[in-house]
Amino acid sequence: MGNKKNVIWIFGDQHRGQMLRCNSDFNAVTPNIDNLALTGINFKNAVCGTPLCCPFRGSLLTGLYTHKCVPGHEYRLPEGQCTIANVFRENGYKTAYFGKWHLDGFKENNGRAAFHIVPPERRGGFEHWVGYENNNSQYDCWVHGGEGDAAFHYQLDGYETDRLTELLINYIKESTAAENNPFFAVLSVQPPHNPYVAPPEFSGKYNPDRIRLRPNVPNIPKFREKVRKQLANVYAMVENLDWNVGRVRDTLKKAGVLENTHILFFSDHGDMHGSHGQFHKMTPYEEALRIPFIISGAETHYNGWRTGETDIPINHVDIAPTTLGLCGIKKPEWMEGTDYSYCRMAGNKHENEPDSAYIQSVLPTGHAHSVNKPWRGLVTKDDWKYVCLPGMPWMLYNLNEDPYEQINMAFNSAYEGKRKQLNERLKKWVIDTNDDFSIPE
Repeated sequence: MGNKKNVIWIFGDQHRGQMLRCNSDFNAVTPNIDNLALTGINFKNAVCGTPLCCPFRGSLLTGLYTHKCVPGHEYRLPEGQCTIANVFRENGYKTAYFGKWHLDGFKENNGRAAFHIVPPERRGGFEHWVGYENNNSQYDCWVHGGEGDAAFHYQLDGYETDRLTELLINYIKESTAAENNPFFAVLSVQPPHNPYVAPPEFSGKYNPDRIRLRPNVPNIPKFREKVRKQLANVYAMVENLDWNVGRVRDTLKKAGVLENTHILFFSDHGDMHGSHGQFHKMTPYEEALRIPFIISGAETHYNGWRTGETDIPINHVDIAPTTLGLCGIKKPEWMEGTDYSYCRMAGNKHENEPDSAYIQSVLPTGHAHSVNKPWRGLVTKDDWKYVCLPGMPWMLYNLNEDPYEQINMAFNSAYEGKRKQLNERLKKWVIDTNDDFSIPE
């Protein structure tokens, strides 16, 4: 392998950034993920530029903003679009993808997406691909891959996260035994996305009555009871995911390549779980917008700016460039995101580092419990959030003083100066990204 590092992405679906013990959620039991944070860098201000599955995944693989790639739910990754897998392959890497894809544009009203076959030419340039378009049934998960006479399609025997992790583990063992090219591998699992079902050995650990709710969950008894029951299962799913992260790390250690492998753990977006009276995603509130994002593994102790933490609001378009940078590969010109790989060295800064993250909902889904209008916004490095609906302001929060977003200052004349300042910065984001959105005058 020479000096080239392996890379593994591990990410769940709808796993909000606050839902880790290392991020101060004491409901969560996440020792393995916490260990990644302890020996790596924890980007506590990470955001998903679009809190929706398909758009995030398109931007994740391409480093392009949502409006230039996958603008909405059940939209296909553009034909012929290069991805990070193509770049790694050009630089001598083997590439593999396991799990949820959700980038082939299959419409759920045409049948069950689990039985939709993604053709080889639309698998993002990955050499080895075992996945599914969409599924939403953790104990009835079907995967496919291969092509021609070698094509396959079968049901996983057991819980999705466990079985997909085993596919990755087997790939690691085969790759390291061969002692040839380094690899870039992706593990994409559905949990903790709804339906909230966990294996019984995990779900039995969580008593709904003992779940601590966030302060912004409305104080309505029946509503809070519903939220507690939901969260008890979600935390069980998160603990199961954490257990599987530990299995991957143990495999790397036994194979003698843990110190030669970058592990990036994150999520595609969060879940409201009752905060502000809402559920699921598609809103710019913190619970849906923030994602876990941890870089660990190789070089063991990444000397981060804040003893393993950084306040950089890393965005979905930044993940691919940063991953390439960790391996000493320059991002291609067509990627729009920022390479934050330099953060692993203490005190390092970049003269072109963005002052904020650009967030957007381009094509609303119209699903229940979500926001049915398009919006644009930004989150600054000093923790201000400003969001607009078409032609009008919507949200303005000082997250330093109000982390649970209980005081909206968008229409408070005392903060008119700040609103105008952030409105101008947002307007610049729209112009710089060639977006088409009506920012308030």
